[in-house]
Amino acid sequence: MLRALSRVLARPSGTARACVLVVLLGATGAAILELVREQTGTAGFFVGLGLALLPVPPLMAAFRWLGRAAPGPWRQLLFCFGWGACTAALIAILANSFATEWMAEAADPSAADLLGSVAVAPVVEECAKAAALFAVFAFRRPPFAGAADGFVFAGFTATGFAFTENVLYLGNAFEEDLAKGAGALDSVTAATFFVRVVLSPFAHPLFTVLTGLGFGMAAFSTRRARRTGLPLLGLALAMAAHAVWNGSSHVGRYGFYWVYGCVMVPVFGLLLWLAVRMRRQRLRVIAAELSVYAAAGWIGPAEVPALASMAARSLARDLARTTGGRPAARAVSRYAADAAALALLRRQARHAGPDGDPGFTERERELLRRLWLRRATAAPALARAAVLEELLPPRSGPPATTHARHARQAVPVAVPAPRRAELSAAPV
Repeated sequence: MLRALSRVLARPSGTARACVLVVLLGATGAAILELVREQTGTAGFFVGLGLALLPVPPLMAAFRWLGRAAPGPWRQLLFCFGWGACTAALIAILANSFATEWMAEAADPSAADLLGSVAVAPVVEECAKAAALFAVFAFRRPPFAGAADGFVFAGFTATGFAFTENVLYLGNAFEEDLAKGAGALDSVTAATFFVRVVLSPFAHPLFTVLTGLGFGMAAFSTRRARRTGLPLLGLALAMAAHAVWNGSSHVGRYGFYWVYGCVMVPVFGLLLWLAVRMRRQRLRVIAAELSVYAAAGWIGPAEVPALASMAARSLARDLARTTGGRPAARAVSRYAADAAALALLRRQARHAGPDGDPGFTERERELLRRLWLRRATAAPALARAAVLEELLPPRSGPPATTHARHARQAVPVAVPAPRRAELSAAPV
């Protein structure tokens, strides 16, 4: 038994790693829950919890939207959120408290808060959040498929961290208002809610996304220096942005507003533009890479433009739902996700070179097997969606006498089977 345990610890399987992570998140979650409740009081904890929950769904939906072109498994996204909310938050609270107390005793007590917020907190918090990205980068299968993956995983991690931090700040503010008997509008709770939830809910995601972009860009590099240096560069930028943000409240009366308007808003706008651009670029990559499999007969030529269009995917799900119900719609969703994963896998393998990705063949075979199993349900819906969305090149011939969109609804679309050589290798 001990020998078997030692083998698991020496070479942990995916199940063993998952069990360790679940135990770790559960333990740190229980610890941070009790720590925050102790600092805020029971009433403050529940008020802070309710208010801190408000920005979480829209933030998660925004990051999920970015990754919908090639969606990752929810369990990995929830791991990142849980790490940020539990493990990273616990590390940050304990380390920041220890460092601030040590600096207050060893140096000028009046400067301890400033040094703690500008020098200690950015380093500790960004490193704690980056640990989740490193774990996903190192162990995720399939691996990171570009900067968009780093963007999404970083966003979920930072959203979880900001959630726990907001519970703490809002809970403490509520307890302070209870002690002072402050009203609702002029309360510390209202001011804290406005600054942290209304004005800057994107602050922590903005910082950590810089680290995530570093990991995402490193995924396509075969050079060790870049695979190490790009994440470290992103982490350094995240720390610097975090330090500037924390230090803004210590620089004069209007320092916060200057930093918010001149730094945070422009950087947020730049990252928003980059997110939209990455999503469009990912759809173009899907179209380009899937054309190879369409030429081999694994997918139909009409499916390629549909799989590279989010509107066509949505329409295909609706078409499948009308004929086959929810199971058919789910089959289309999974088919599209597997096709996107296959395209990104092929792109990454091309960048890695002939010997750069030894697991490519096995993962490609598994994704092709999944596509084959769902093709009978998904392919007709996707092909018809491509026609209805007018994504296919127009055919030569006389113009239609009725509106094209409605006239084409009755046109049957044939889905070609793989060629004989491919069919022999296709899973049954």
